[in-house]
Amino acid sequence: MNLYDVIKKPVITEKSMVALEEGKYTFEVDTRAHKLLIKQAVEAAFEGVKVATVNTVTAKPKAKRVGRYTGFTSKTKKAIVTLTADSKAIELFAAEAE
Repeated sequence: MNLYDVIKKPVITEKSMVALEEGKYTFEVDTRAHKLLIKQAVEAAFEGVKVATVNTVTAKPKAKRVGRYTGFTSKTKKAIVTLTADSKAIELFAAEAE
């Protein structure tokens, strides 16, 4: 698995935005990725970033119905990445300076 395929997208919720002040960033990651691979992917994708810890949460698929058809939602995995104190911040929303 390529390091750039591990991180899918950042998770943007109220809870994750509050955690940004503590240096914790939340990403949706590949379900096969383990903590060491997630750490390597974040450090490779963002220059000057050092990861202290990685916590993962796996959401199991839920049963859903549309009319008479039944199925399941896809399994997802989130990673909460805590950066070290001397690390650079990750620019999720880079505003264009004019």
